[in-house]
Amino acid sequence: MSDREREQGVELGELSGKLEEHDYPADVDELVSEYGEYEINYPKGSETFEEVLGPMNDTFDSAEEVRQSIMTMVDSDAVGRQRYSDRGGVEQSAADEDPDTESF
Repeated sequence: MSDREREQGVELGELSGKLEEHDYPADVDELVSEYGEYEINYPKGSETFEEVLGPMNDTFDSAEEVRQSIMTMVDSDAVGRQRYSDRGGVEQSAADEDPDTESF
């Protein structure tokens, strides 16, 4: 499976190749008419291309723009742990903690 078929846990499968071969610019209605039944899979579920991009009213200039919109619009089940960051930093304090207390 190529990187274009699976990105950030979202699997496009053969839809990725179809989007690459499509002539652009293309609007959402045209793409949904052509590829609406293709499944977009992610670890905890799936949606059809139509379910993901159907509500939009955009025109795309490339397959990459379509992929980026898919990543933005997929269901929250496609996301791993919500509000999770592995970047470290300051932990949010609980409401009952003293906000002036620092932890090192």
